[in-house]
Amino acid sequence: MVYKELHGKVAIVTGAASGLGKAIAIRFGKEGMKVVVNYLSKEEEATKVVEEIKRSGGQALSVQADVSKEADVERLITAAHKSYGTLNVMMNNAGIQKEIPSHEMTLDDWNQVISVNLSGTFLGSTKAINYMIKHQIRGSIINMSSVHEVVPWPHFVHYASSKGGMKMLTQTLALEYAPHGIRVNNIGPGAINTPINAEKFSDPQTKKNVLSMIPMKEIGEPAQIASIAAFLASDEASYVTGITLFADGGMKLYPAFQAGRG
Repeated sequence: MVYKELHGKVAIVTGAASGLGKAIAIRFGKEGMKVVVNYLSKEEEATKVVEEIKRSGGQALSVQADVSKEADVERLITAAHKSYGTLNVMMNNAGIQKEIPSHEMTLDDWNQVISVNLSGTFLGSTKAINYMIKHQIRGSIINMSSVHEVVPWPHFVHYASSKGGMKMLTQTLALEYAPHGIRVNNIGPGAINTPINAEKFSDPQTKKNVLSMIPMKEIGEPAQIASIAAFLASDEASYVTGITLFADGGMKLYPAFQAGRG
């Protein structure tokens, strides 16, 4: 336990059955938090996350929900309230991506990613904010963005657009609800060793190409992102709102210029 004030606090983590969401939910559990572990289809994996949280000293339950559906997000909030009596932290982590050249991308392709990544974050944020205002809670909203909120990404225009939109969503909500004591921030990971990237990083040449874009020459680990989530949820970040805290090994710093070329 690093942040003692988080003990007993209640958090929802969307997309928590695997990857970054799993790491964050487990870290919250280690801080003694009560965690609603959201999943879309991986019920067995979500159950394992719940069990790990309980072993580490936290409390948890799993709830199936599609974050792109308003009623499902409301059900997540209700589950937190009914089971634990409150909601202090909303971690909007759920997200999807799919490589498609932009000129071949259909409207359905576009909408699928935007509805989960951006609309899902909007729903999770605003439903949590509504609950926090109603119950006079000085809470924390944390959104999982990406370096691609500022770095263009060919073949992923829907994903990059969703993260770019998340930047302004987060800043606007932070400004609007600061008077209520509600903080809204983003985490902006770079290349992280998650299941969604496992196949890509298993190819030596692909991994070499990725490392060439990272000045620190390291692939990040989910636990490193989870530590940022814990910080943003804690009182140590009580004066922090409206930011994107990037964790990317320097990926967005124009690495081609690292040797002084140009």
